[in-house]
Amino acid sequence: MNKPERQTRSYLMGLFRERGFHPRTDLGQNFLIDLNIIEFIVEKAELTPNDVVLEVGAGTGGMTTYLAQGAGDVISVEIDPRVYPLAKEATSAYENVTLIHGDALKDKNHFAPEVLEAIHAKLAVHPDRKLKLIANLPYCIGTPVITNLVYSDLPWSQMIITIQRELADRMQAKPSSEDYGALSVWLQSQCNVRIIRKLGPAVFWPRPGVDSAVVRILPDTKRAEQIGDREFFHDFNRRLFTQRRKLARSVLVGMYRKELTKPMMDAILKTLEIPEGVRAEDLDVPTLVRVCNAVQEAVKIPHTT
Repeated sequence: MNKPERQTRSYLMGLFRERGFHPRTDLGQNFLIDLNIIEFIVEKAELTPNDVVLEVGAGTGGMTTYLAQGAGDVISVEIDPRVYPLAKEATSAYENVTLIHGDALKDKNHFAPEVLEAIHAKLAVHPDRKLKLIANLPYCIGTPVITNLVYSDLPWSQMIITIQRELADRMQAKPSSEDYGALSVWLQSQCNVRIIRKLGPAVFWPRPGVDSAVVRILPDTKRAEQIGDREFFHDFNRRLFTQRRKLARSVLVGMYRKELTKPMMDAILKTLEIPEGVRAEDLDVPTLVRVCNAVQEAVKIPHTT
C-alpha cells in the first residue's frame, strides 16, 4: 500500500479553493495538519488487524488513510456533504474503510443506528476483534461521543482522541477543583484518563481559538465492577451534579423524595460517614459510587410511610 497523502495546510487550502468552499466553524471543522501529530496518534493507538477503528469526523480523510494502514477495519463518519466526497476520494484505495455520510449520533444519548450496525458487522468478523475510537473529534460532539461509548456495551479497548483542552481537563479533574463534575466522575469511575499530548492552535487549519489535547482513555474493569447498576449511577451522577455547589444531603433528599424520607437518607449518609456539610463536588469518585450503590439498594426496598 502506498503512503497516505500528506494533507498539509497548503494542500488543504488548495483543495478547498479548488472546490470553492471553506471549512465550517459550526461543525467544528479544524483539520489536523501537523503530520507528526497524526503519526503520534496512530502510533499510540497500537493498531492491529483485530482492531475495528471508529473515527468520528473523517474530514478530508487525512487521518483515515493512516488508520487504514494498521487496523483491520476503519469506520469513519463525516456529516458535511461537501467534505464527504473529499474523504471518499482520499480513502478510495483502502478496501477496509467504511465511510458513512451522516451524523454519528442519533441524539445526545445514542449513536446513530447506521454507525452501530457498521460497528457490529465489523466486530463480528472475528471473536477477538475490539473497538477503538481514534479521532480528531469535532469540539461540538466530543462529550456525547465519548460518554456514549463508555455507556455502551461495545467491546472498546481504547480511545485516542484529540479534543478541546478544557474538555480534557474536565475529564481528569480532581474533587474540589473547578473542572470536577459529572463528566469527571462518569469517566473516572470506569476508565483511566490521561492527557498524552498538549496541542496549540497552530497544528490545525483553520486555527481554533483554544488549545487542544490528545487524550488516552482506557477501560478499567475493576473500577466499573464497583458500580451496582450503571444506568442508575448514570442518572444519579448527572442529577447530583446539576447542583454541585449545594449540600449533597439536600440535593439527594430532593432527588429521591418520592422513594426515601429525610431520616432514611440521613441514615445512609451516616453509615457511609459522609460529613453533613459536604458538597457533591468535594466527594471523590469511589465515595460517590458507594453513596449511589447504597441509595439504589434503599430505593429498591418497599417503604411504608
